[in-house]
Amino acid sequence: MIALVEPGPELPPERIARYSRQLMLPGFGESAQRRLAAACVLVIGAGGLGSALIPALAGSGVGTIGVIDDDVVELSNLHRQLSHGMADIGRSKVGSLADTVRDIDPGVLVRPYRERATSETLPAILAEYDLLVDGSDNFPTRYLADDAARLAGKPLVWGSILRFQGQVGVAVPEVGFRDLFPVPPDPSEVLSCELGGVLASLCTAIGSFMATEVVKLLTGIGDPLVGRVLFYDALTARTREIAYERTDDAPAVTELIDYELFCGTGAASDEALSVSSAELLRRRREGDVRLLDVREPHETLLRGIPGAASLPLGALEAGAPLPEAIGDGPVVVFCERDPRSRRAVRVLRDRGIDARYLAGGIRAYAAVGGGTEGAGAADAPTREGESE
Repeated sequence: MIALVEPGPELPPERIARYSRQLMLPGFGESAQRRLAAACVLVIGAGGLGSALIPALAGSGVGTIGVIDDDVVELSNLHRQLSHGMADIGRSKVGSLADTVRDIDPGVLVRPYRERATSETLPAILAEYDLLVDGSDNFPTRYLADDAARLAGKPLVWGSILRFQGQVGVAVPEVGFRDLFPVPPDPSEVLSCELGGVLASLCTAIGSFMATEVVKLLTGIGDPLVGRVLFYDALTARTREIAYERTDDAPAVTELIDYELFCGTGAASDEALSVSSAELLRRRREGDVRLLDVREPHETLLRGIPGAASLPLGALEAGAPLPEAIGDGPVVVFCERDPRSRRAVRVLRDRGIDARYLAGGIRAYAAVGGGTEGAGAADAPTREGESE
């Protein structure tokens, strides 16, 4: 295997002391450590995977780490996103993670990008880095990362986690994520960690696998997961591999596209079914509006909209009857932001009910002054644009 990065300058005594246990590894040595110091790695995501793999990269000696994420830290993150703490709640995740890296090694340069990775923003940022790591939690970003890395001629290390299982792979221009998953799954069949849950220790396990693949690619040691995907089941402590390759008739990637549209998760087809926060405020002041909260019970206790009925999305999709207060509609459905309410609207409209969803969810509603109630209503973050 050819190392991705040329060695940087000779290490000063302090750096040799810091990495002494790594330098003594067979086949590693000071040359590999100097390659890491010279490397620039870009990571998408500062959540469960990012908060595990980025400290591991910093501890290994990667010299420059860029982090792209537009989210803020909230209480529900802390059980699995171990680079963030109670004092970080409400802060940007990239800022919190940069502080974590500085505590590990102030000699590592962290470049925070508090924005969402998109077809417009990612190529210019990636041009400054040697390698891309995708620790995101959605299929549009995974396809974007794979295509962007392929067009830039750079490797991609990707991982995913859900419930008790995780996956890790390495993409190169010759074979990558799109070859393993040529067609995105139906959005209605995709569970997120927010809906399906995730074991906290799985984040650190998969994040460690990903960080190891990065080190192997940068230094030229070992056998990276190119053309192979590693599956890990935490409940059985078993791993398995699936080999794959690029097919002869695979379409060439020539440009970045609208990945929300490609994955069927874009807002364009749902816009006619949305209600803005300002519109909901106006309608509530003018008269009665039926509201349905499709979040989980523990979420509704923290913060809700007064007068709203409640039925979790999972129960709705399983065919549970609507609360009597809803009747036959019309009804405005909401969740924390709006992914779940969009799904709920499809179910309700299939039942013949005139349903709309609250764009931006209860967060956007509270941000424009909409009244909320509950134990966490006063101090819950209200920044628009957060993922659920």
